[in-house]
Amino acid sequence: MMSTLALTEVLGTPVFDSAGTQCGRVRELAMVPEEDRERVAVVIVRTKSGDRLVPFTSVTSINGGVRSDAAYKQWAKGDGSEGWLLLARDLLDQQVIDVFGRKVVRVNDVDLHHETAGNRPVLKVGSVDVGPRGAVRRLLKGIVPTVALHALLKKIPPRAIPWDFVDLIETDPARRVKLKISHERLAKLHPADIADIVEKLAPDEREAVFETLDEEVAAEALEEVQPKVKKAIVESLDSERAAEIVEEMKPDAAADLLADLPEERTSEILLEMEPQEREEVVELLEFREDTAAGRMTTEYLALRPHNTAADAVEALRNFKGGVETVSTIYIVDSLGTLIGAVPLAKLVLAEQDTPLLALTQEPLISVRAGAREKEVAELFDKYNLLTLPVVDENKKLTGVITSDDIISLLRAKI
Repeated sequence: MMSTLALTEVLGTPVFDSAGTQCGRVRELAMVPEEDRERVAVVIVRTKSGDRLVPFTSVTSINGGVRSDAAYKQWAKGDGSEGWLLLARDLLDQQVIDVFGRKVVRVNDVDLHHETAGNRPVLKVGSVDVGPRGAVRRLLKGIVPTVALHALLKKIPPRAIPWDFVDLIETDPARRVKLKISHERLAKLHPADIADIVEKLAPDEREAVFETLDEEVAAEALEEVQPKVKKAIVESLDSERAAEIVEEMKPDAAADLLADLPEERTSEILLEMEPQEREEVVELLEFREDTAAGRMTTEYLALRPHNTAADAVEALRNFKGGVETVSTIYIVDSLGTLIGAVPLAKLVLAEQDTPLLALTQEPLISVRAGAREKEVAELFDKYNLLTLPVVDENKKLTGVITSDDIISLLRAKI
């Protein structure tokens, strides 16, 4: 048989020794995660002479108080904080990333499964209560009679996250444990959802999340985070980890981010980056952010006039840049001069041996590298563009601005 107890119902209950004498009250329940991440291992008892430790293996009953078959003098002194997970201290009021609701919630209580094994009680953490039931229980405990409180709680739908779905991460030595849903589940969310969650977390928790995420996922999420929060996250990470994430970002987004950081911090991150990625970002850092060149990415597909639709398809297969840049394939001559643009829709419908020049779209719209943001936005609006090529004074293709860059620009203006 198994029943469920709330942690806050157990806290404060009387504790009796083998002689049946009440020696104190429950201050804490502790687990030793390295040995068992579910089972309560120790009861920490507050007594007149200080905290005492009662191994749960010596507990014979928890109904009407905790009863131990060990004498009071056998209870060890201490608080057991070293290497232990203290349920009240480390779980209550901590924040949890609820990937089911895709938001940050607070732990109001902890649901404990009460089982019996060999005529001995066993307590295991079953879930964390993140709903109003736990909050009401804590608020009214000791104020409303127990029977009336239980009747009220039955009318409140439970809202809990199973303990199996929760990982423990160490972020703050003062509190030792913060909570989050396992990073495998978090990583499966859309980057925009991860960004929404991260923005609601405390600074140390944000850092912990970006320490655990895969670099590619972290980069995509970081691009969606608000600029101030984004800057704070990168400044909190060590240079090597920050560089790993920045390398996975689109070059234009990486350049925008590094341009907002102190010069010394930017240099530290650049030094940790791989040469190719560093070169791309450094090139973009030379441009003002409020110009076309400052908004462009250097990841795009450009082929020569003699190439065919089949060549373009093969280039698409091998392209490692962002998908938002491949809605258009550009044609350049031997000097890199922009001479045409082929929409992806035309390419898909064309015969394999069709020359790319026969698929070009007219008119060929481009923008100067030094053009202001307003001009760029007007071109996107006037011609309903998905991408806009950026050229230098010699009409050489230097980069591409994508529609998501313009959306970000307009959002920043709101």
